[in-house]
Order: sequence, then C-alpha cells, then structure tokens
Amino acid sequence: MNENEELILGMIRENPFISQQELSEIVGLSKSTIATIISGLIKKEYVFGKAYVLNETKPIICIGGANVDRKFYAKYEITNETSNPVTSTRTVGGVARNIAENLGRLGEEVTLISTCGHDSEWEEIYDLSSPFMNLELVAQFEHSSTGSYTAVLDRNGDLSIALADMDVFENITPELLIKNSHILRKAKCIVVDLNCPSETIDFLCFFTSKHTIPLVIIPVSSPKMNRLPKTLSAVSWLIVNKDETETFMNSKINDDKDWENSVKKWLGLGVKNVIVTNGSKGVITGSENGEIHYFPAIETPMVADVTGAGDSFCSGVIYSWLQKKEIGDIIKSGLVNAHKTIMSKYTVRQELSQKQLMLDMEAM
Repeated sequence: MNENEELILGMIRENPFISQQELSEIVGLSKSTIATIISGLIKKEYVFGKAYVLNETKPIICIGGANVDRKFYAKYEITNETSNPVTSTRTVGGVARNIAENLGRLGEEVTLISTCGHDSEWEEIYDLSSPFMNLELVAQFEHSSTGSYTAVLDRNGDLSIALADMDVFENITPELLIKNSHILRKAKCIVVDLNCPSETIDFLCFFTSKHTIPLVIIPVSSPKMNRLPKTLSAVSWLIVNKDETETFMNSKINDDKDWENSVKKWLGLGVKNVIVTNGSKGVITGSENGEIHYFPAIETPMVADVTGAGDSFCSGVIYSWLQKKEIGDIIKSGLVNAHKTIMSKYTVRQELSQKQLMLDMEAM
C-alpha cells in the first residue's frame, strides 16, 4: 500500500461507515481521488465494499480429503463369494475435514479446500460440516463421486478389507489452489493431508515459504508417503506415525533408539518440528533447535471407536501451538483430545470446545 491508501484504510478502520465526502474533507483530496483509493483497496481485498467491511480475518486453511466413511461389521465368520450378514454405520470423515471440524469446534475460523461430486454424499458432508468451517472453496466435479471409505470388519472387530474411492482428490491441483491464492495468502496456518497429489504438496511448500505462512503436513497412510517432498524446509510441523516413517525412510523402527533416530532423520530433512507417534507407546517430538522429548500415551481402558483419534491428536497439537503454548502443553492437548475421542463413538467428539478441552487437560 502507498501512503494515501494506508491513511484511508486507517480512517475506515476507525469508522467503517465514514462517507467518501467526509474522507475528502478530512484528508484534503478530491472525492474522485478518494473513490479511486477505495476501489484499489477493494481490489487488493483490504476491504469488502460498503460499509467498508475490513478483510482482516486470518483463517486456518485445511486442504485435503472430505469423504463418507462406511463400516460393515460381520455378525459371523466371513465367507467369501457369498452374502454375509452385517450391521453397519455411516459417518462423515476425511483427514483434512476431521481436523477442520475439530479446530472449528475449538473456536478457530477454518476454511476447507477440497473436491467432491454432485451427489447426496457431498450434501451429507456439507450439512454436517458447515457449522464448523467455511466450505465455499470446495470444488464440485460433475462426473466424479465424492470420496468414500468402506471398511469390512470381521466378528472380532479386525479389518478384513477396506475400499477407498478417493480419485476425486486428484483434482486438488496447484491450478485449483492458484485460483484461491488470495485466500491462501491470508491464512494463519495451512494444514494439508497427503490425499493431495505430490505436485500440490510441492506447490504449497513453495507458496508458504514465499509468503511466510506456517505449513503443517499430515500423512494419510503409508502408501501415500511417496507424495511427501524429499526436502521439508518449508514444513513447520510434520505429524507422522511409526509405519509411515518406516515407509518413507525405508527402515524399521525396532526399539526406542530407532524411534528417536527416526525423529532426528526427519529433522535432517529440514522440517522445523516433527512428531512420530507410536500407538500405545506414546510420541516422540523433535524441533529444529535439537530438542527431543518423549511423551507417554494416555491409557484408555474404555475404547468406543479409534476412528478419528489421529486427526483429533493433530488438531489438539495445531490448536495449542497456534496459542503459543509450550511443547509439553502442545503435546498434552493432542493426547488428551485423542484420548477423549477414542472414548466417544463419534469421529469428532460432539462435546469438544475451548472450555471442554481446557477442563479435560486440567483433569489429566
């Protein structure tokens, strides 16, 4: 902005209903000059028209999967090539969408960028997600199906087969993000999952570095680790599990020493902060200053459903980090949120709020 633009913006900030005539009289510029300055501020998206609503929001932008999750529970031993009696459940999911809902329930302003089809599945996701996030930037594709994940579990609750229809997310391209770059530039933080193509992850690394925006990468599964860049200097946080780490590093984590060394290897690739989770064993964190910390998992005797636990952990970490908490509180926030989610039948626990998370942490 030039000097006149800064002056006019400051006056609008003090009085969003000030008229162009009043501005002209106060600053000594013609009314037509004031109109040109305001038009420029609107084009640059510093303000949103009359009554000059200031565009100062800085949302967390989550980019990646939003899908419908279906689970089928076999009543008896599964028999191939015939019909098997089951019970079933259906929920909305997707790593980026789940994280967005968690953060929305925690009071953050969140925008989701994803892709979907023109179908009833997207309508369901929209209805259940829109109270917690802005969905205006989700792109719909006429001849694609909204993402879905279907799991068949045997009578012991173990996964027998899972079917993932995620092709629609290949449309989360750099071109799609470039169309929305004016929104991306305003982000307080960008969170992306590896449902996105590798070229999109590369673009976000470049974009966030150029505009000094914190970038958080959340892998989705071991097979998608090949979408992660080899250099991670643009990444503020990488939250990854043991299996995903083993896949990317092409090495096994057999003991605590290997686990700690895997954190050092991630840091060696340039990531500023990394967390390697290891199920019931807890997590190890590392930061660019060389500090490495171990945190045990919270024992959860009453497990209702583990779905969404990883996403709730990531959300707790991101939320407390943005609140500028110390590393102990950042990790505790994630562990507590995951612990409470596992005890809930919901992918994102319904009682989650700023106040509830604070109470949950105080009780631990």
